[in-house]
Amino acid sequence: MGRRKGFIGLIDAMARDAARQARQAEAEKKRLEREYKRLQKERARSVALSTKEAKQRYLLSRENEVEIMNDTLNDYIDELKKILTHTLSKDDTISFKSLRLSTKYRSFKPPTNLAKSLNPPVLEDYLSKVVAPDFLAKLLPGAEKRYKQSLKAAEAQYKVALNKYEQEESERKRQLAKLEEEYEKSKQEYLIKAEERNQEVDELEALYLAHDKDTVVTYNSMVLERSEYPDGFPQNFRLTYDPESKQLLIEYELPPKEVIPTEQEYKYVKSKDSISDKKRKNNEIAELYQDMIAAVTLRTIHEVFEADQCNSLLLVVFNGYISAVDPATGKDIVRYVVSVRVTKDAFLDLNLEKLDKLVCLRNLGAQVSPRPAELLAVKPIVEFNMVDKRFVEESDILSSLDARPNLMDLNPFEFENLVSNLFGRMGLETKLTRSSKDGGVDAVAFDTRPVIGGKVVIQAKRYKNVVGVSAVRDLYGTMMNEGANKGILVTTSNYGPDAYEFSKDKPIELIDGGGLLYLLEQNGTRARIIFSD
Repeated sequence: MGRRKGFIGLIDAMARDAARQARQAEAEKKRLEREYKRLQKERARSVALSTKEAKQRYLLSRENEVEIMNDTLNDYIDELKKILTHTLSKDDTISFKSLRLSTKYRSFKPPTNLAKSLNPPVLEDYLSKVVAPDFLAKLLPGAEKRYKQSLKAAEAQYKVALNKYEQEESERKRQLAKLEEEYEKSKQEYLIKAEERNQEVDELEALYLAHDKDTVVTYNSMVLERSEYPDGFPQNFRLTYDPESKQLLIEYELPPKEVIPTEQEYKYVKSKDSISDKKRKNNEIAELYQDMIAAVTLRTIHEVFEADQCNSLLLVVFNGYISAVDPATGKDIVRYVVSVRVTKDAFLDLNLEKLDKLVCLRNLGAQVSPRPAELLAVKPIVEFNMVDKRFVEESDILSSLDARPNLMDLNPFEFENLVSNLFGRMGLETKLTRSSKDGGVDAVAFDTRPVIGGKVVIQAKRYKNVVGVSAVRDLYGTMMNEGANKGILVTTSNYGPDAYEFSKDKPIELIDGGGLLYLLEQNGTRARIIFSD
């Protein structure tokens, strides 16, 4: 009975132990399952966090991209607004000294491996490596013979080394001599070039100081070519100069309206993962464009006046034009959108840092397009070809063979009729009024065009000397008395700065000798002007 109870107790213990182990196994299984789920969740959280961080980094990169685009856009707009003030901190004068080449040439510096002689081999260095046998060694058979052989071998090595040294030294000297020869050749070529260049610069400076027409044009072209503008500005121009009146005429290509960005701001649209832009208003584009044109005009005039070293410029005429394509015909067209003539004294009196650019131009009597972006054109104050006087500088034998009449040879009556016929061919109805003692002519003309037409007073001065402001005042007085809409003064010579300054804000047109010859040729009459001594 006791044995049976013991057996049952053993079975019960085994069952309890098995149950315990089963519970432990189940608990471990559940623990492992929980750990697995925990790890899965941890991994999912890690992946989600990594994805979120990557997305945040991407969003940040896109936002940075937009920020850079906006900074670039704003910097460019700021650059456009500072076109005029940008040049005020710079000296536009070109130093003729800076155009010269230095007559000093770099010293000869050979490579390190060729600069110094090689160290020659020394016989003693080779012989010293051979150890002479001592007293005991000499007792050995052949010791003396081996010693002498070693000496001969050392001498042979020395001779080989010496031969190699002599070859290398000879090659070094050859290469060094070649480099010295090339250096001397290069030096002589440079010095000759420098001498020629410096002689050209000296000649250029002398001609410039003498107000040589072509040299003044060259100098001022260099000034304008050095002017720095934003990308997209064509910077094409042509110049002509009249030494008599010291007038420089500049025809300057202005950039198209496309240089004004149509975008006002960039934004990143997160939902679409795209960059959109807010458009700039049309009236803002038009204002920026007109301001930029005024800035280029004033800046160009400032640069040539500031760079004037020898008072070669008393007057500057600036004609700004835009090259475009006519949408109606598809042909290339040129439209003048600003034209101004200003004296040096009047311009240098301006404070370019504080003035309103458009108001300033209008105060200078400029013709400014109210809508340049639409290519609304203005009439140039002076046409480029009218400045080409085509005067005959000297009266010689060959001049008598020229079939063109010399206007200075005409009598007052002939000159009156010439001027009257000229403006008649140009579409005006002219009537001569009187002849003055100095050969001038007063005429009243009528422009029959509606709205813009009216009464025109024309006066001509067959002068050799510069026409001053008094003649312009007389014309203006005549206009007031006649109730004329416009006055035209024609001369065979040229005008002084005071004459242009007086007429800048009045309906007066001044035509000098070159302009008269140009208008005559354009209307079928070729002539010339020769001043006799």
